[in-house]
Amino acid sequence: MAAFSCSATLFLFSTSLLVLLLFYFHYTPLNQNDIKNLSLSPFSAPPDLNTTVHVVNYTIKSEVSLEARFLSLSQHPNTDNRSTVGDNKQIKKTSVGRIEEDLAKSRAAIREAIVSKVHKSDKKEAFIPRGSIYKNPVAFHQSHIEMVKRFKVWTYKEGEHPLFHIGPMNNIYGIEGQFIDEIENGNSPFKAKNPDEAHTFFLPLSIANIIHYVYHPIRSKADYNRDRLHRLTMDYIGVVANKYPYWNRSHGADHFLVSCHDWAPDISDGKPELFKNFIRVLCNANTSEGFWPKRDVSLPEMNIPFGQLGQKKLGQSPNNRPLLAFFAGGAHGYIRQVLFEHWKDKDDEVQVHDKVVNGLNYTQNMGRAKFCLCPSGYEVASPRVVEAIQAGCVPVIISDNYTLPFSDVLDWNKFSIQIPVSKIPEIKGILKSMSFDKYVKMQKRVIAVRRHFELNRPAKPFDVIHMVLHSIWLRRLNFRLGT
Repeated sequence: MAAFSCSATLFLFSTSLLVLLLFYFHYTPLNQNDIKNLSLSPFSAPPDLNTTVHVVNYTIKSEVSLEARFLSLSQHPNTDNRSTVGDNKQIKKTSVGRIEEDLAKSRAAIREAIVSKVHKSDKKEAFIPRGSIYKNPVAFHQSHIEMVKRFKVWTYKEGEHPLFHIGPMNNIYGIEGQFIDEIENGNSPFKAKNPDEAHTFFLPLSIANIIHYVYHPIRSKADYNRDRLHRLTMDYIGVVANKYPYWNRSHGADHFLVSCHDWAPDISDGKPELFKNFIRVLCNANTSEGFWPKRDVSLPEMNIPFGQLGQKKLGQSPNNRPLLAFFAGGAHGYIRQVLFEHWKDKDDEVQVHDKVVNGLNYTQNMGRAKFCLCPSGYEVASPRVVEAIQAGCVPVIISDNYTLPFSDVLDWNKFSIQIPVSKIPEIKGILKSMSFDKYVKMQKRVIAVRRHFELNRPAKPFDVIHMVLHSIWLRRLNFRLGT
């Protein structure tokens, strides 16, 4: 037994040393040239067909890091050996042509729906978006129909667990792992059979797992340095750009990554020009920190309980909600500190606490409130927005520079109240000024929008995973690859 323990210790030490060497090994970054900005037109208008990404001869330098060589040789366990992916860098023009022809048909169908105000589908639609919660319900519906009919995503196979192809499935980062698992699941209708039929390409890195396995434990301020995150991300891009032609033909404009971790936006800081076109699907959708709504996608932050896909729905009817407003949580960030300064434990109608009181749990209190306060914490996103919607409680979003999820198609003004930080002292007056009839209408819209923030496995039409995919689909519709 002692011999086994000694051997195990030596093995773990040598393994840890190898991992450290892999992450710190010098990497020669990609040499990116002539990347063009993309422009995403508003969803209520037809897509901009003038934006074209031209094919250029852009290759990675021959010197790649040890980590990149490791990744290039690694295959995900689920790799199909019959895949058509190979080392051949040439793409048949017909594959790009087919993809663009496909997208052109979708653009035309959406245009026609906008003009005619009628959707067209090959099958009976189980759900038809209607009402003021949508900026253009017919356009959204037709776009969703086209997405389900055509959209294909290729997931790169390189990389191994636990940093790739797997992510957290629960708690506040759970949407990251749920999305990875859904897209990599062989049953997903959006999964491309081969990369030549893909409209977009998914980089299956889990930022949350990278932070957990590479950075923890954090013992000093220096451990917060993002250099390892930068190198690992750029190494992965280097591998797929060197091995396949897809990154180079679009400069990453049809590639995306999904993460709910606070550090995820920082992947771009190591070499910003490399990520100039890259689609980042982020919970931390802060425009003051480089989030670009025309290119990036705002991901809803969801607190996913263990063994469940969402919170229990304990919301009461509009007539049975005795609390005007409710919030309970830690004093994370300056916005919550301002909120606590004015409202913490000071008012019976606007109940703001740093912990749940009165013997009821957090979800029950949200179900008893007409309005649920959703202040940003250390970062702009908060799971309280989705929790409020699930509880049938009108979200009161208190944030600066936050791009709300699915704003391409949803009109948040119809089912939420947005209060700037400067108006925090006036919260009670603002909420009480709304008539009961107006509140009831808004609360009904909260119930109507709830389906778009529900997590299902497998994913279902118009649920949160479909909505994330639709946001990516919209961005892909708005540019064309040169042929």
